[in-house]
Amino acid sequence: MSVKIYNTLTRKKEPFEPLEPGKVLMYVCGPTVYDKAHVGHAMSVLVFDIIRRYLEYQGYKIKHVSNYTDIDDKIIQRAAIEEVEYSEISKRYIQEFEQHLKDLNILPANIYPLATEEISHIIKAIEKLIEKGYAYPVEGDVYYRVRKFNEYGKLSGRNVDDMEAGTRIAVDARKEQPMDFALWKAAKPGEPFWASPWGKGRPGWHIECSVMSLVHLGEQIDIHGGGNDLIFPHHENEIAQSEALNGKQFAKYWVHHGMMQLSGTKMSKSLGNLVTVDDFLEQYGPDTLRMMILNSSYRSPLIYNDETIQHAQSALQRLRSALRPARPQENALEYKKLREQTEITRQKFIEAMDDDFNTDKIRDQLLKLDIVLEDGTAGTTWHWK
Repeated sequence: MSVKIYNTLTRKKEPFEPLEPGKVLMYVCGPTVYDKAHVGHAMSVLVFDIIRRYLEYQGYKIKHVSNYTDIDDKIIQRAAIEEVEYSEISKRYIQEFEQHLKDLNILPANIYPLATEEISHIIKAIEKLIEKGYAYPVEGDVYYRVRKFNEYGKLSGRNVDDMEAGTRIAVDARKEQPMDFALWKAAKPGEPFWASPWGKGRPGWHIECSVMSLVHLGEQIDIHGGGNDLIFPHHENEIAQSEALNGKQFAKYWVHHGMMQLSGTKMSKSLGNLVTVDDFLEQYGPDTLRMMILNSSYRSPLIYNDETIQHAQSALQRLRSALRPARPQENALEYKKLREQTEITRQKFIEAMDDDFNTDKIRDQLLKLDIVLEDGTAGTTWHWK
């Protein structure tokens, strides 16, 4: 059985067949660095760490890129409040996030690009979109012409006409159509800016990721990942930009994880309902958080509460006990039988992970092996070294 992945684009599980056999190009959207990271951010990096580790276990060579959005309205606002340069804010929280990655035992990505280091590439991409008729400048801004891209909405399953009809916010009269989105934003007084053919300004969020993926992975990639809150508009807009630029399918597999929820609502900085990574690690440690994620499907919402944490701690303790070195004593289970049970567990592990990384089933199989080790079979006992 080959690996099957649920593809948001096709809305079904598909056999995983990378563009180049044996190699995987993977881009995962990283954080916007304007405040302390919360456990929802940690969930995202842990999910894709688990996926990456399994694909590497199966022999794939991974090139993994995960960005930092280091220029954004929220970063600018935070810098204004603290009366510091925007770069001081972004550098501070990038350093904190890098420490979290180490604490959580995350395999480092091959590249962590910064949006501000790709400005020249972003400008060239926008110029190309204008040349091809997919974008238009207006008074220092540049907008993407959504209706020019006939497949807009294919990832999220949305229809442009329906979205425009349901628009509740005031529409910028300078736009050709309400759904057109910014590729380049003219600088406001006091904001950081870069020179461009359209005047001083900065890139929009969506074009940053398209260009960072293009620069570091090429025109086509195998896996594009992120939280399901990014499906629309961010990932939808990435597809529109990248496929208009290159004339090729951007990402073959779109992989999205569910949201961490607190009190029934998505955990987020903007809502203020969050638990920081620092606070969680201090109280529970990194393995508890990883086990919380392993305990359920990565595509499902993860409810953050005491019960979920306790369940993870209990499962973690049982696994730690089972994985300690053991030696058979008199009347102990024959070593052969233990090896047989271990091989059964390994096969079940592969079967579960091949089925869209079904870690919930893996936990159950490991706990079955734990029972064999704790209780023995046919009345035997195992003693720990």
